[in-house]
Amino acid sequence: MRILLSILGVFFVASACSPGADAPNMSNDEAPRNCQSIAHLGDDYTVCAYAVAEHDIRLFHSDAGGAPYFQFSTLERELDEQGEVLIFAMNGGMYHDDRRPVGFFRDQNGDQASVNTNDGPGNFHLKPNGVFWLTGSEAGVTESQAFLDQGLDPVYATQSGPMLVIAGALHPGLNPDGTSHRRRNGVGVSADGQMVYFAISDSAVTFYEFATLFRDEVGVPNALFLDGQVSRIYAPEIDRNELGPDLGPIVGVVE
Repeated sequence: MRILLSILGVFFVASACSPGADAPNMSNDEAPRNCQSIAHLGDDYTVCAYAVAEHDIRLFHSDAGGAPYFQFSTLERELDEQGEVLIFAMNGGMYHDDRRPVGFFRDQNGDQASVNTNDGPGNFHLKPNGVFWLTGSEAGVTESQAFLDQGLDPVYATQSGPMLVIAGALHPGLNPDGTSHRRRNGVGVSADGQMVYFAISDSAVTFYEFATLFRDEVGVPNALFLDGQVSRIYAPEIDRNELGPDLGPIVGVVE
């Protein structure tokens, strides 16, 4: 089955949703939620969907003085002082020990690094890796070299790796018999660039299992892994505000 998420009181269906699928049961007095719990291959996941046209999705790393936010609470407090409300957040990409992004990152303060296409160890360099990007009118997940070749110039961007789903197919390097189990989070974007889906596993899962969530349940053509070490979520609508080590990049939704 493919995931159905209630957005702003209207049911938006993930790309390629099977015809005739039933929308979730909701009473008339129940407020629509952007986040849902999804069961997939015996594990539970939380998937939060946001429409680009209706939501202010941003990337964050540091305040105007260059001090990293580190925690959701710090970002929440600064936005509150500016008269804005953080309604969702998730760790938004890999980072060095000093919390600088490993790959390309662009937020309201500009670029912190260029697109990294170097070879190297670790998940980030399990090519192809990719870039999650946002403009004022659309979003995308694009392979890193394709991002450069297309000359994309978004408002916000974060590079991570590996890609999980590429043009509807799983990353060829993901092993269906993999034995590494971790809590993981990632992002996928609908084919028309109008819906962004953030997912996090609620228990330890393999790379392959996590990738199939985006392919088989969310139904997006492209999805990107964000992390498997510090994965956590801030989502007040479902009473989630997870604590942990200091973060580098953060992706958030603001009202």
